[in-house]
Amino acid sequence: MTTNTIPLTEVESSQIHAIGHCPETNVLAIQFKSKAGAGSIYHYSNFTPEQFAEFQGAESIGAHFGKVIKPAGDVFPFVKVS
Repeated sequence: MTTNTIPLTEVESSQIHAIGHCPETNVLAIQFKSKAGAGSIYHYSNFTPEQFAEFQGAESIGAHFGKVIKPAGDVFPFVKVS
């Protein structure tokens, strides 16, 4: 499995702190927010660069995550990395 070496970029979202993507492995990295600031990081597999561009450009990063990524656990299997 991948390690947490995907660079993250902070985003404007009430639930997501930062996102990143590795085009070589098609892994999406999401760092969620916690009460203390930056929280846990999860890696989602099978996420293409085109899908990442859509995610980055979404009007609401959190809503896009909730509608497209979160319900598709069979398509984008995930693992908590930190």
